[in-house]
Amino acid sequence: MSGAFPGPHGGPVTGHVPVLRLGEVLLVTLQGDLHDSTAQQLQQDLAETISRSGARGVVIDISGVEIVDSFLGRVLAEIAGQTELLAARTVVVGMRPAVAITLVELGLTLPGVHTALSTEVAMELLAGHAPSSRFGGLRRESL
Repeated sequence: MSGAFPGPHGGPVTGHVPVLRLGEVLLVTLQGDLHDSTAQQLQQDLAETISRSGARGVVIDISGVEIVDSFLGRVLAEIAGQTELLAARTVVVGMRPAVAITLVELGLTLPGVHTALSTEVAMELLAGHAPSSRFGGLRRESL
């Protein structure tokens, strides 16, 4: 089953980050900058959708993001924390090498966030068929 997160009138929500449902997994694709209000709305949308749908996982694709700063890192960590409290897991995919290098150089960590090199691996991880952390498998940032 798939579909966009419905708005108050049942149609797609404009001005929000689209949340697509793929079975028991929610897929979010971030593009460009994420502003404060959009980040707060995304967190609320995800929490409500997880609660309503019983989704077991959230995949956040950041391949369209050129910079992960402390703000976006905090947002991802908060989403992971909220998701975990709602009995689901968060996997971040599509991290560019330059973004990973910058995160390491800045000493930024993403507590509670799992990472995978591709959406396919993230879906396998959430389905319980994850390969090891090497070669594109699961990684979880330390708390």
